[in-house]
Amino acid sequence: MRYKFAEITTVAALVVSFTGCDTANYNTNANANRVANSNAAVVNANANLAPTPRRGVTREEYERDRARHTREAKESGRTIGSGVNDGWLWVKTKYDLAAADDLRDSTINVDVDNDVVTLTGTVATAAQKAQAEKIAKAVEGVKSVKNMLKVTAS
Repeated sequence: MRYKFAEITTVAALVVSFTGCDTANYNTNANANRVANSNAAVVNANANLAPTPRRGVTREEYERDRARHTREAKESGRTIGSGVNDGWLWVKTKYDLAAADDLRDSTINVDVDNDVVTLTGTVATAAQKAQAEKIAKAVEGVKSVKNMLKVTAS
């Protein structure tokens, strides 16, 4: 009888250990699935938060900070004429040029006089020069753009 008891005990131990393994594997898989699902939810949430382009400055923000913008222009040696919209056009053009990804390595100065924007400074390619002019012309209120940018290899 003792021999049969040992066999039964061994079989029972194996059953318990296999059952424990199944439970451990089940719990491990369940935890891995929870983490994977959690990570997928974060990735999906972040996918909906695509990088937003810089929106620039609004007219209201400009009016609120007009003195600061005028001071910055003068301190940098830039010209803002006496036209009614010259200050606004200077700020808006500067912000729009700074927001352009392909112009980040450029040094572009903006001067405005009677709604005419003058671009000076340096860019790396002719395409960047054309892009800067296009951006400046797209600013509402700009009458014309004098593109005096120089193309220099970096």
